[in-house]
Amino acid sequence: MTPSSPGTKTISLEEYGIVSERINYQLSPAQLHEITISKEMGKTASSGALAINTGEFTGRSPMDRFIVKDHITSEKVWWGDINIPFEQKQFDLLYDKVIDYVNDKELFVRDCFACADEHYRMGIRVINEYPWSNMFAYNMFIRPSEEELKDFDPEWTVINAPGFMANAEIDGTRQHNFAILNFGKKIALIGGTGYTGEIKKGIFSALNFILPVYKNTLPMHCSANVGEEGDTAIFFGLSGTGKTTLSTDPLRKLIGDDEHGWTNENTVFNFEGGCYAKVINLSKEKEPEIYNAIKEGAILENVIMDDQGVVDYEDISITQNTRVSYPLYHIENIQQPSIGKNPKNIFFLTADAFGVLPPISKLTPSQAAYHFISGYTAKVAGTEAGVVEPVPSFSACFGAPFMPLHPTVYAEMLSEKMIASGVNVWLVNTGWTGGPYGVGTRMKLKYTRAMIHAALSGELGLYSYDTYHIHSVFGVAQPRECPGVPTSVLSPRATWNDDEAYYTTAFKLSNAFRENFKKFESYASEEIRRGGPQRYAF
Repeated sequence: MTPSSPGTKTISLEEYGIVSERINYQLSPAQLHEITISKEMGKTASSGALAINTGEFTGRSPMDRFIVKDHITSEKVWWGDINIPFEQKQFDLLYDKVIDYVNDKELFVRDCFACADEHYRMGIRVINEYPWSNMFAYNMFIRPSEEELKDFDPEWTVINAPGFMANAEIDGTRQHNFAILNFGKKIALIGGTGYTGEIKKGIFSALNFILPVYKNTLPMHCSANVGEEGDTAIFFGLSGTGKTTLSTDPLRKLIGDDEHGWTNENTVFNFEGGCYAKVINLSKEKEPEIYNAIKEGAILENVIMDDQGVVDYEDISITQNTRVSYPLYHIENIQQPSIGKNPKNIFFLTADAFGVLPPISKLTPSQAAYHFISGYTAKVAGTEAGVVEPVPSFSACFGAPFMPLHPTVYAEMLSEKMIASGVNVWLVNTGWTGGPYGVGTRMKLKYTRAMIHAALSGELGLYSYDTYHIHSVFGVAQPRECPGVPTSVLSPRATWNDDEAYYTTAFKLSNAFRENFKKFESYASEEIRRGGPQRYAF
C-alpha cells in the first residue's frame, strides 16, 4: 500500500506568528529527498534510502526536556529530574525568538495524525526548518488522505528549529538545545538539535499525559503484533532490547514498533505510521524485514557509507545509536489499520548485561507490576571511560523520559488491564548468557524468537513444579524446557559453570533492583513490593 500523491494546497502559518514566504506544504518523500540532496544535507545510499547526519546530537537529550508548569500540569505532572518545569513567561519569550529565527528560513510543513484508532486520533502540524526532518514526520506519523486534508484542524503543533541555539542564561534552558511541551498552548517547541527522535518523542510524551488523564487509556512504550487467531502480543522494552526486531515477525502482523495505547475496549492501537529502528550490526540474514525496509523513502541516520553508498552497519564511529525511519507500508506483513484486539501475552524485554536473569520467565501479577515500574535493562561495560563492568539502568514503565505522570499511575492502569484480560506476562532477557558482558555471549536471536513463539503458542505449558523452576534470587518462574532451545540455555546459573560467581552477581543485581525501588515504595502496595527480589546479599 502506498499513500496518495500530495495535494497542492497552500497554507498560512500566521496564527503562529510565522510570515515566511518560503513555505513548502505536504511535499512528497521524493521531493524532500531531492531537496535534501540539493542542499547538500544528505546522500543517497545504494539501497535508495536517504542518509543524513543529525549533527551534534545523535540521540535524545533527557536533561534538556521541559514541561511548562501551568494550571493544567502543576498538580498532575510528576516533577523532578525527568519532568523539569519551565515557566510560561520564559516559554513565551523563547517562542518569540524561535519564530523570529524561522521567519528568515525556508520551511517545510506537514499535517498528519497520531493514533490509529479514530476515537483517539489527534491532528498534528509539524513545522520543520530542515527538509529531511519533515520527511521523518511523513514516515513516522499517520498520513492523512487528500479528503482529510481539506478541513484539517491540528490539535497540536510541533515547531522544530535545529539551527536555533538558545542562550541558557537568558532563555532558561540548561544549554543551547531544548525540547519543551506546553500543554496549555498545545505546542512542542524543539531547538538546537537535529536528532529527529525528539519530534516523535515530543508527541509521545504529550499523549502519555492526555490519554490517561482525559481518555482513561493506557499509553505504552512498546511494540505490538497480532497472530492469525487475532491474539495481540505487546513488547515493552528500552532502546536496544529488541522491541522492533522481535515484533517484526514474518509469522505475525506488525501493529507498530514503539508507541501504543490500550483502551477500555481491550484494543491496542499504534500511535504512529512508521518505524524507527536501530541499525547497529543490522544484517539481512538476522533481520530481513527491517533490512528490506531500507529503500527509497527510508531515512538512515548517522551511518557510515563507502563511495558507492554501501552502508557499513557495524561502523559506530559516529554513534552506536545509528537509526532508520521508514513508513509502515515498507513492511509487507502489517496489520491494517494498526489496531489489535484481545491482548493475550505481554513481554518485558531486558538486555541484562550481568547475565543472571533467565532468558524467559513467567511473572505473577505482582511481579509484573514490580518489573514494569522498575523498567530494567543494563549499560554494557566499555561504553564510558572507567566503566569496567555492567551498570544497571532503570527507567520506570520502560519509558520514564516520556512519562509526565507518576509511574504508579501507569502501573496501576496496566495491572487493572492485565487482570481484566487475563494476559500472560513474561520477562525476556535478550542480553547475556554464560557470564556478564565481556565474559559471556549475547543471547542468540533464534533462541529468543523460539521462546517467544513457544509462549505465544502455549507450548511452554501450564505452570507446575515439573515444567517450571522458581529462580532462587528473583523468584520468577523459568521453564525447564522450550522447543528449539537447548535446555542448558534456559538456566542462567547452569550456563556460568561457576555457582559462586553467578550468585554473587545475581545478588548484586537484586540489590540494585531493591535500591532503585525505594523511591516508589511509598506509592506501591504491599503486593507489588513483594513482586521483587526478597533477599539482600553482600
